[in-house]
Amino acid sequence: MDRQPEPAPLLIACALGIERLALRRGERREGPVTVLRTGMGPEAAEAAVTRALADPALCHAVVLATGFCAGLAPGMHPGDLVVAEETRHPRGATRCDGVELLVEELMRAVPGRTVHTGPLTGSDHVVRGHERSDLLATGAIAVDMESAATLHSAVRTGVRPVAAVRVVVDAPEHELVRIGTLRGGISAFRVLRSVLPAFLEWHRSLLLPRR
Repeated sequence: MDRQPEPAPLLIACALGIERLALRRGERREGPVTVLRTGMGPEAAEAAVTRALADPALCHAVVLATGFCAGLAPGMHPGDLVVAEETRHPRGATRCDGVELLVEELMRAVPGRTVHTGPLTGSDHVVRGHERSDLLATGAIAVDMESAATLHSAVRTGVRPVAAVRVVVDAPEHELVRIGTLRGGISAFRVLRSVLPAFLEWHRSLLLPRR
């Protein structure tokens, strides 16, 4: 009897220790999942993800970037979720897979939270003030420093499904001073702690045979 191939594992990439802590607080053991802390910034994310995907155990992994982000659109609030339709990197845009499915699963996992979809742009620094409106004018709805680099690295090293889900920690009317000291940071942490089941369902559905 032919042995069935192992399902592609899921690599979840985040930058900060507090993000990884939130994900581990919500962790449940189900399937081959690796949570990778990349470090802050696009260069660190690119290096960490490229290194992780060079491991034979992860070379075919599905990749999802997550963590906190800055919302760009008026009316966004800390704790809102952003599901990227694409991530924008200086070397090009990366389309995301299973966006509608991710939205559905997140609404089940975190009922009552607003989920935004649209382009997620990358930056090499924390965005403040007028930079928000400049980026909003490009059509982006949120910005972070690692998602675009993570997904760019993931698809550069092989064909695989990719996605990015971020939790808004600050927004135009709620600028962040320091994560963990503001109510917005605490709210975002609680939301991030609740999203792992949605990621696992998205991953499982991607691997189901197509009819």
